[in-house]
Amino acid sequence: MQFKKTLVRLIFFLLPAPVFAQSTNFSQGSKHLHFLDRLEIMMKDNPDLNFSGMKPFSRKTAVAAAQQADSLDKQYPYDYYFHFSDVDKYNLKSLYMNSAEWYSGDKSDFVSKKPILKTFYKAKADLFQVDEKDFFLSINPVIQEQQSIESGNGQRIFQNTRGITMRGLIAKRLGFDFYLTDNQERPPLFVQDFEKTYRAVPGAGFYKPFKKTAYDYFDGRGSIYFNAAKYFNIQFGYDRNFIGNGYRSVTLSDFATNYLFLKIDTRIWKFNYTNLFMELFPQNTNNPGNVLLPKKYAALHRLSINAAKWLNIGLTESVIFGRVNRFEFGYLNPIIFLRSMEQQMGSPDNALVGLDFKANIAHQAQIYGQVMVDEFSLKEIRAGNGWWANKFSVQVGGKYIDAFAVKNLDLQGEFNFVRPFTYTHNSAVANYTNYNQPLAHPLGAGFSEVIGIVHYQPKPKWTTQVKVIIFTKGIDSAGQNLGNNIFLNSDSRPREYGYGVPSGVAANGLNASALASYEFRENLFFEGSLLIRNVTAAGYSAFDSKTTMFTIGLRMNMFRREYDY
Repeated sequence: MQFKKTLVRLIFFLLPAPVFAQSTNFSQGSKHLHFLDRLEIMMKDNPDLNFSGMKPFSRKTAVAAAQQADSLDKQYPYDYYFHFSDVDKYNLKSLYMNSAEWYSGDKSDFVSKKPILKTFYKAKADLFQVDEKDFFLSINPVIQEQQSIESGNGQRIFQNTRGITMRGLIAKRLGFDFYLTDNQERPPLFVQDFEKTYRAVPGAGFYKPFKKTAYDYFDGRGSIYFNAAKYFNIQFGYDRNFIGNGYRSVTLSDFATNYLFLKIDTRIWKFNYTNLFMELFPQNTNNPGNVLLPKKYAALHRLSINAAKWLNIGLTESVIFGRVNRFEFGYLNPIIFLRSMEQQMGSPDNALVGLDFKANIAHQAQIYGQVMVDEFSLKEIRAGNGWWANKFSVQVGGKYIDAFAVKNLDLQGEFNFVRPFTYTHNSAVANYTNYNQPLAHPLGAGFSEVIGIVHYQPKPKWTTQVKVIIFTKGIDSAGQNLGNNIFLNSDSRPREYGYGVPSGVAANGLNASALASYEFRENLFFEGSLLIRNVTAAGYSAFDSKTTMFTIGLRMNMFRREYDY
């Protein structure tokens, strides 16, 4: 409650300044994110898209960049490197239709020829839409129905989601969005094992048992958006955030469930500075649903710099801390180095610093990476003795669009490495988690991972994807804490040295999937997928896991549920 009051006071402190146009963001897993990735690489030096390392991304900014790209496409062949395929043009139009409040061109093609009852689907992208001078409103149903068959499992695997989503804009000054779904889910067996181990359904908050081995939960998200001045964008919401340019993030990902936050973006010249204040939930063994859970908190600063037209560099610092349901007001300082503040208080909290970068090359490729440091000693690194407190993570990756001169064939490769004990702390409320789920990588700590993705859109309505993830992860054995479980107290380690990757029992894993998706009408997809997941630990058959799962489904106005960990 103290944290909420503080956020409200801060918002009202900022409100009296002049208010400028403010936009909602694209939702997690939006179909437009891949197209925006392509746009960024094709344009190479668009200053707005180059700031996309902090997600979710603004609709207003995306539409402005897309319209600039559209104008470049019309200059072809004079601008020889930039030419939209038919698929790109389809995706561009879809981006415009789903962000119509910011599109300044002709919208006549967005109108349905035969609306339902002359009221619904008057616009192709929205069940109900109001688009007036000072008011925009979009309301849509949310549906996901998946049925799966899993090898070695006699029970039916399913995902049953239905709900509503809406977004709006008032006088181009105040934006808002809302998303609420009711979900019944029986995931594959290895996800059920995750729930039994960590008492959490990945991506969900409070949940209830459903049909013994299935789960029932709500997913509610919402935000308001406004500008306190020309250069300050503010979002106050209950949702999730993502830092980085890769498929994974070792800094902050959207794997864990939603949380309350206040985000302030300051954009001026070549700088974008973000303050993110979060209210999180510490780990708990049981949530009966009728008691008030304790809270923990996080403060994060990120400075993103367009160091060159094609190069963006980001610097991040964050601190996770717990007080008795009270925010630490010192961490509200938007400028000060958080580590110095944490030391001033006696170093009771979990401070992390990170660096990320991306470079666009030749209008066709991008390289990116992240380094996140929890604790570090160069002396101990040079000694090579596996000191437990050398806690850091590394990511490096690349994207290649229109690969081998094949339009809309896009490749991505990524490597992630996280040392044991990274994200852990000697206090359960200061580890890098939320609601029994990692805030960064789904695998926690003590692993290396290689990801390969082939994304091909042969026709406007067809999308195919093959994804292969290979990982090696340490597993704690004999009741010892070897740094692989980020929920364990780091002081419970059995020794000071001798920790590598993997630490403990080595589990080698493969998670491979193939997807074919057809967009029957705007935002309505029919899909089929195959998942193969094998994990083996030599000499420890209890850790072995094998899954082959075939899925067919229908999805409307929401992200696809993934089991890629």
